[in-house]
Amino acid sequence: MIEVDPGAVDDARVRLTRVRDAMAAACARAGRPEHSVSLLAVSKRQPLEAVVALIEAGQRAFGENYAQALRDRASALGEYPVAWHAIGPLQKNKVKYVARWASGFHALADVETARLLGELREIPLPCWLEVNVAGEETKHGVAPDAVPDLVAELREVPGVALVGLMCMPPVVPDDPEASRPHFARLRALAEAAGLPELSMGTTSDYPVAVEEGATWIRVGRELFGGRPG
Repeated sequence: MIEVDPGAVDDARVRLTRVRDAMAAACARAGRPEHSVSLLAVSKRQPLEAVVALIEAGQRAFGENYAQALRDRASALGEYPVAWHAIGPLQKNKVKYVARWASGFHALADVETARLLGELREIPLPCWLEVNVAGEETKHGVAPDAVPDLVAELREVPGVALVGLMCMPPVVPDDPEASRPHFARLRALAEAAGLPELSMGTTSDYPVAVEEGATWIRVGRELFGGRPG
């Protein structure tokens, strides 16, 4: 076990409570039960001590952008009761790490990767298909028009369980409402495909995402108070 300063745990608990309170308020505005949305703490480049402080504060699900970092974190912190999710684009030669260590993959974008993952899994891996809802050239994900056909193909891949859709809309500083149309579009695509899960919303806009039906939100900065480096 990694020892952390009690003050760091107290600080982590304050940040975690603030986020959970905001989630609960958004659920109330949307007429949703609080348990219908889960919090994924994005621990990218955070020191292990900061991650452990948040674990001891009560957080139980973490997301890593890079497959090797996920492997290293999950291995180093294996004695803690937490689940690790892969949330970034996945190179084919890193599939083995996600297959071995992840409890969920939030950035699936092609059938080939799904097949590679499935070949390495004994229990199907829950996956979210990443959709480039705004058509940004710099973003990963599939075009909205491609979703129906891809969903049909992915449902036939052994070893993966397609549970929902994921998106990362353009971030407009100080205007979380700018994300609402993109979240609403993702929700409509998921409903049309019969998929129950939506992974959407970050520190900049997660209350809006919850109002629009997110079942998972991915929050880093507000939980960790910034990112080193």
